[in-house]
Amino acid sequence: MVRATRSIVARLALFLALVLLAIGSGGGPAAAQSAPQVVNIYSARHYGALESVFRRFTQETGIEVRLSQGSVQSLLERLRAEGRATPADAVLFIDAGGLWIAAEEGLLQRVDSAVLRQNIPNALRDPQDRWFGMTQRARVIVYNANRVRPSELSTYAALGDPKWNGRLCLRPSSHIYTQALVASFIALHGERVTEEQIIRPWVRNNPRYIDSDTRILETIAAGGCDVGITNHYYVAQQLARNPDFPVRIFWPNQNEAGAHVNVSGMGITTAARNRDNAIRLLEWLSTDGKGQGAAPDTLSGGNFEYPANPVSPVHPIVAGFGTFKIDPMGKFEYGRFQPAAIRLMERAGYR
Repeated sequence: MVRATRSIVARLALFLALVLLAIGSGGGPAAAQSAPQVVNIYSARHYGALESVFRRFTQETGIEVRLSQGSVQSLLERLRAEGRATPADAVLFIDAGGLWIAAEEGLLQRVDSAVLRQNIPNALRDPQDRWFGMTQRARVIVYNANRVRPSELSTYAALGDPKWNGRLCLRPSSHIYTQALVASFIALHGERVTEEQIIRPWVRNNPRYIDSDTRILETIAAGGCDVGITNHYYVAQQLARNPDFPVRIFWPNQNEAGAHVNVSGMGITTAARNRDNAIRLLEWLSTDGKGQGAAPDTLSGGNFEYPANPVSPVHPIVAGFGTFKIDPMGKFEYGRFQPAAIRLMERAGYR
């Protein structure tokens, strides 16, 4: 019995020695290397060929992209609740204001990347490099080409002219696109001018509030409104399906600051467990598919947006909209003035 026990102990000792030897000779790292490489993204964007973009990234790098989707507001709440336990390595938000809030609340970390600084202009990224714009979306005036002449249009503020009474479609104040636009007005003009010369005149024109850019365009095409404000790429989507779609883009404020442009952007969470993979994804995306900006399987081309990287090409339909003057304001201002924008619209009766 004693001999049997000693034999068992000897075998266990030999087994443990072999395990320790394997670890010491690289068995541990080899096992780690065999684990799947992943990056977990909380995405407020759920359209525009995301799957094909990330599939190509996986094919080129071996890193699997796992998406969890929701609105900017719901994902911010989720990050706050999860804290250091969040599985998210990065966020993809459709608004600079949401990115600014996440950064200011300590949910995003600074990324020191020469690639990102080279590819993304200063105005399209956080001053502390906690988030980076990847694509651009212009918020433009749209009009029914059969009922409105371009010469009748000029600025965002001019939509408050009484001639547009009952003819104007707008997105509600609860939507981040509206909040960012009004925040940019406040940053540029101040609260008093924004309220008295832009927002209140809009409200006096009895706008039709529609919580969908697509439905705003469809309403204008059907004659329910004559003018409105939407992101440019919704017009491109309609034209891709029907070149005779009667709604056209007008670039506002071209004799002033320029058209309002927001970003879809990304940042790496403070608690990222796959930080290196997340940085690699951001750097890869910032090249916009290695320069193929017009391709359908890129972040910008798949949704008819403008790439943030100025050397990437633009989708032909979007290029057909022509060149225009962009308000050069840093996009981080949208988040800074977002609370003031919400309060202002409530005061002015903007629904």
